[in-house]
Amino acid sequence: MLLRTLARGIASFAILAQLVEAVPSRRNIGSRQAETCNTPTDRSCWAPGFDINTDWEQKTPLTGVTRQYTFTVTEVPNYVGADGEIKQLAMLINNQFPGPVIQADWGDTINVTIINSLKTNGTSFHWHGLRQLNNNIADGSNGVTECPIPPGGQKTYSFLAAQYGTSWYHSHYSSQYANGLVGSILINGPASLPYDIDLGVFPIADWYYGAADSLLSMVSNPDNPFQPGVPGAPPPSDNIFFNGSNVNPFGSGGSYSRVKVTPGKRHRLRLINTSVENTFTISIVGHQMTVIENDFVPVQSFTADSLYLGIGQRYDVTIDASQNPGNFWINATFSSTGVCGNSRNPHPAAILTYEGVPEGLPTDPGSRPPESRCEDLTSLVPIVPRTVPTGQFTGAQDQRLAVTLDVDTVASRVFWKVNGSAMDVVWEKPTLEFVAQGNSSFPSRENVITVPDSSEWSFWLIQNVNPIPHPMHLHGHDFVILGRSPAPENPFAPTAAPVIFNPATDVASLNLNNPTRRDATMLPSFGWLAVAFQNDNPGAWLFHCHIAWHVSQGLSVQFLEKKDQIASVMDLNSIEPNCDAWRKYVPTDPFPKLDSGI
Repeated sequence: MLLRTLARGIASFAILAQLVEAVPSRRNIGSRQAETCNTPTDRSCWAPGFDINTDWEQKTPLTGVTRQYTFTVTEVPNYVGADGEIKQLAMLINNQFPGPVIQADWGDTINVTIINSLKTNGTSFHWHGLRQLNNNIADGSNGVTECPIPPGGQKTYSFLAAQYGTSWYHSHYSSQYANGLVGSILINGPASLPYDIDLGVFPIADWYYGAADSLLSMVSNPDNPFQPGVPGAPPPSDNIFFNGSNVNPFGSGGSYSRVKVTPGKRHRLRLINTSVENTFTISIVGHQMTVIENDFVPVQSFTADSLYLGIGQRYDVTIDASQNPGNFWINATFSSTGVCGNSRNPHPAAILTYEGVPEGLPTDPGSRPPESRCEDLTSLVPIVPRTVPTGQFTGAQDQRLAVTLDVDTVASRVFWKVNGSAMDVVWEKPTLEFVAQGNSSFPSRENVITVPDSSEWSFWLIQNVNPIPHPMHLHGHDFVILGRSPAPENPFAPTAAPVIFNPATDVASLNLNNPTRRDATMLPSFGWLAVAFQNDNPGAWLFHCHIAWHVSQGLSVQFLEKKDQIASVMDLNSIEPNCDAWRKYVPTDPFPKLDSGI
């Protein structure tokens, strides 16, 4: 059920804040006051000393409040989904899809206990977009920051809500989240525009009737691909669920998800693409959306008729209920290029309904939004600015990550590689365990890139020589988008070819003055993407494609950042009990790891 609450009022601040030394001393931790200034007419204010202009990387209002959640993970064969169709195998959190919404206020501590009641699968949970400053051990990337949680085991993740806005969480154990292990995160905080009503989260996700491991097996098998003659081709999704529901596109069953608005009021809606492979453009017939935040970054507001969402991306928007009351389609439209998702449901939709009118079907289908070319926005202007130093990015070979598709006919496997290597982690020995032991002899297949301690910023050029675009996500950081090549109109045209970054001409075109900042963006078809992030968060952080099939096929690296500081800012011994439990389980595991593991 779509959460629909009035924006947080005085009650949400009822507990007097107290200072807790839970993060590094170099961060200026402020004390949030009991009173609030965040009202429908002024959302930019939060509490004395904290507002929309506060840089949350520098100070956070610790509340002294801890939000406790317990997630029990189970599997259900022949699961009847929300559209009435049977899914071969579902994995659920507390017997629901999507999982429970994690809700907190800016500065709260969040504790989530995962109880693994799966029969033969380990699991781990990643809190997408959360910075986890000096808390890499809570990132939830098995084989990197921890061992998987074995069947019958449990683990508690604890982290600070240092940011505010909208995000999601998911399993990071192979392609497991394609079975349903996803949920949303809502952290209350200031906003760049006033609004009356917070409608809550609105996750939009592809849904597959097959089990994740069966689908991945076909995607990775060059001899039996979903599309004949195209190794690595993904399956079309069987449906698109809006906040967990939709009608059956093939017959009776299911129901449309509805977003209810109050006439004359301004509403905040939190859009999230929690898909496995599909991306789409969202539009609402008869209504515009005003963007106030992308990912966890508040931005200068602007109004749009439609928004393209790559996997993992979020847009917080306001919607004015200013039309004649009625029912209006919320449409998800696929790119006509055919390279960033398609579905057996060709016209997925939900419904925007005004309070006081019958819940009927809309009559106006709306018009098709402009072609996205699988290209997200890079014109967003963060309210809290960042200026990137000049002269440090050259596009030299040591700043390049080349993404390639490799069909191994001997092993009969399809791989996505970065600089010629497909990531393949060892679940029993995560990267942080190497660090704890003072061992820097990382296996080459782990794709560990050690970031020099002396560098303040890390610059990367990702070059794609394939027609398939990739939604790239960085753990532990927001990155700035310095530039990228334009996406081709038709990546399959006979004349389509890779656009190679040319330092002589392209360096000068990069934006270093408060560029768009987020944690997920699209690497274009046949093109390049230049990003940068600040080296200020010790740990091992994944940078990977967020198409579940692709990261399972190896499209990832891990940045080892401030290696010599890691052991001093977090308790690496805390990962050992779970690793010991996992290593004890491994000899009885009937299913060996067959993919990257992440």
